[in-house]
Amino acid sequence: MKVNEAELVISAVKKEQYPNDRLPEFALAGRSNVGKSSFINKMINRKALARTSSKPGKTQTLNFYKIENSMYFVDVPGYGFAKVSKLEREKWGKMIETYITIREQLKAVLLIVDLRHPPTNDDCLMYDFLKHHQIPCIVVATKADKIPKGKWASHLKTARDTLKLRSGDEIILFSSETGEGKDKIWATLKKRQA
Repeated sequence: MKVNEAELVISAVKKEQYPNDRLPEFALAGRSNVGKSSFINKMINRKALARTSSKPGKTQTLNFYKIENSMYFVDVPGYGFAKVSKLEREKWGKMIETYITIREQLKAVLLIVDLRHPPTNDDCLMYDFLKHHQIPCIVVATKADKIPKGKWASHLKTARDTLKLRSGDEIILFSSETGEGKDKIWATLKKRQA
């Protein structure tokens, strides 16, 4: 899909602030430094609509990116590395949980994992949380360009096994450097938009 229009509509902290135009939404969840902003920028062919940071834990709100006036990417605060207080983390946790469990427009969560390493305990907890709440999940294994092509299959198998991926949940290889997997992800999102 060629994206001509994309904008950050709102950074929300409570449900009263969520957009109310009823467009389909796809949330991005993942560790603090897994590359969610780079993923968004690559998917929409922008250099810096989503701000990337070398300092993990930058995203502290639900960022709603409207794409082509037909859908949203919703970037949620990363988990894991963020050097924030326990109280702050609990606040984020509540904010994310509220959004994921009550939002009717949410079509699926893209769980972003780093292909180079097995999914973390936090990744597994997030996946189990989504399954518990029967939220469709698409696992995006990013940073594929950092691994030789010949090893992709074994790394994907490790990710699949570690997460105990259920049937029906896809895992898609992605690289924000090369664009690997981009078309496949757009095709998958299109199918789920209805």
